[in-house]
Amino acid sequence: MDVFEKCYSYDEPQRAMEAGIYPYFHALETAQDTEVVISGKDIIMLGSNNYMGLVNDPRLKKAAIAAIERFGTGCSGSRFLNGTLVLHEELEREFAEFFNKKAALSFSTGFQTNLGTVAGLLGRHDYILSDSENHASLVDAARLSYCKKNIKYGHSDMEDLEYKLSRLGEDVGKLIITDGVFSMSGEIAKLPDIVRLAKKYGARIMVDDAHGAGMIGKGGRGTASYFELEDDVDIIMTTFSKSFGSLGGVIAADEKVINFIKHRSRPFIFSASIPAANAAAALEALKIIRSEPVRMKRLLDVSNYMRKKLTELEIPIMEGTTAIIPIFTYAQDRTFIAAKLLFENGVYVNPVIPPAVCEDECLLRTSYTATHTFEQMDRAADIFARVLKSI
Repeated sequence: MDVFEKCYSYDEPQRAMEAGIYPYFHALETAQDTEVVISGKDIIMLGSNNYMGLVNDPRLKKAAIAAIERFGTGCSGSRFLNGTLVLHEELEREFAEFFNKKAALSFSTGFQTNLGTVAGLLGRHDYILSDSENHASLVDAARLSYCKKNIKYGHSDMEDLEYKLSRLGEDVGKLIITDGVFSMSGEIAKLPDIVRLAKKYGARIMVDDAHGAGMIGKGGRGTASYFELEDDVDIIMTTFSKSFGSLGGVIAADEKVINFIKHRSRPFIFSASIPAANAAAALEALKIIRSEPVRMKRLLDVSNYMRKKLTELEIPIMEGTTAIIPIFTYAQDRTFIAAKLLFENGVYVNPVIPPAVCEDECLLRTSYTATHTFEQMDRAADIFARVLKSI
């Protein structure tokens, strides 16, 4: 059988295109911001993870340009060999301090950060206990690691987690992995309960705070800080592509843990290092977040304002407290139609369908930034009301 046969018979995207409801790969003609231009149309952007509103900030662009002028456009090798810049070392020192850990290690993307950490750390006699709604990068990381078994527990189901922990022996390594803020729902992990169970059953904890860092916690330090449990979380991970306005990722942990991963992780050793421009932009973003705590407050003010507006308009949303507000559309076709009509009326959202959610729980994922205005929220809410009540 031809290995390409499945490619030739795969036509689901084409059928959606023919129906006029294909919602993906819209090309932006302007920088990522609160409003963008797509296909010549001005659109309110409610589908970005630019939580701090820093992607188009002049200070980040200036820092990236200066880094290119000093270090060039790429590193031409892995960190392990010729690809380490003094800028990488500064970046890691600053993020280690930010997360109140002894050391940090940066990777070229957020996906690679999870892959490199989990695959590099877990051995043949170790077990992963992973929330069933963890990000796809954590799912693939578990698959590609050498761990004995990847055990999923029900989403935020602490009884299920304890049951599965209790069935493992005391003499095996156990790593509990959870998103800090879950990307689709905006829900915050039950970290106090996870810490309690980890202590009871001798497990370690890794928190993927791709969405939590910048958004919650003291000074934007994420989920562990939000619950005042930084000393109880062993590995904190975040990306630079969301609150930090760049590209790449980082983990913060004990020095010996970082030392082990940086010498044993194949995704880290055999990948080119993050370019200087991205490292400099992430560093500048971190400085801004530290010096401008009002950004985090503004982000939550905007999100709470929009949550209140949508509730008053009787639009079904998932309750929460973060800058991610899912709007239920339930059926896949209705979700695609809603996304199309919203786009045509000037609002960009992300349609979420299976396998990211259950079959009858399709939704529109909306997310907000510290630089959105209340006037933009009023306009967007009115468009939501008109569109969603028409389908």
